[in-house]
Parts: sequence; C-alpha cells; structure tokens
Amino acid sequence: MNDQHLAMHKNFMQRAIDLAKEGMLSGAGGPFGAVIVKNQKIVAEGHNMVTSSNDPTAHAEVVAIRNACKNLNAFQLDDCIIYTSCEPCPMCLGAIYWARPKMVYYALDKHDAAAIDFDDQFIYDEINLEMDQRKIKFIQIMQNEALPVFNLWEEKGDKDHY
Repeated sequence: MNDQHLAMHKNFMQRAIDLAKEGMLSGAGGPFGAVIVKNQKIVAEGHNMVTSSNDPTAHAEVVAIRNACKNLNAFQLDDCIIYTSCEPCPMCLGAIYWARPKMVYYALDKHDAAAIDFDDQFIYDEINLEMDQRKIKFIQIMQNEALPVFNLWEEKGDKDHY
C-alpha cells in the first residue's frame, strides 16, 4: 500500500474514531463509530446510539449500514468499504456479511473492547451451543405451519435474490 493510499484509509478511519468520540461525549451511546465509503467518498456514517434510542441494535456499524443502504437505495453495499473504530461484535459482523461490502478496516479489536467491559465472548460461545443449551431459552413451535411461506418464497418468480 503506497503512502497516498494509506493516508486515504487513515483519513476515513480517523472520521470513524471521531464519530465514536462525538457520539460517546454527546451521550448517544458507547464509544463506537463507523464510516462507509464507496468510490473513495463517504456515503454514510454512524455512531453507537443504543442508550439514546433505546435500541440494542443501534450499534455504529448497523446505523452506518442502514444509512448507506438508504442513501444508495440498495440492500447490499457492493463495492463499499466499512471503516469502524472497533472490531465488529457478532451482531454487527452478521449485518456486515449480509450487506456484503468488499472490505472492512477496524482500529481497536475485541480484546480492547473487553478491557472496557464490552465483552462479546459470551455471544460467540452461545452460537456454538445447541439450542437447548443456550442461556436464553429457544423453543421451536409451528414449523409445519410456517413451511408453506418458505415454499411460496421458493416458487415466487419475481423475488429479489439476496
């Protein structure tokens, strides 16, 4: 990576870090920020808004992904790069994979987050457990009644594939 390329990436990452600080200091939520870039231009930004919006899914990456999809009028972020101030948690990681950007840059890692009490290891551990072994009880009901909806989807000719 040449110096000019590195400077560009650092500039976008600095914006994500600045958003993390701004959101935290304004009382919006935890110290996390994210920027989404397409064709070397910022198309969306976000910072953590969990406590200010009473929304446990309002993490910086999810906020930025929602903003980017709205701004780009698309449900996938093809050819986009996400810059996030911290390695994404499991929820954000899932959202990122569903959004399908081409790359993610992060500053801090999950160990840095755990050091300030944002430890997601318990979620990683839960994912690997069988449903009946998880801390939150999951009970499957009405599978047969729900299957026809999936069958309709499978047969639907005008669906958007994703």
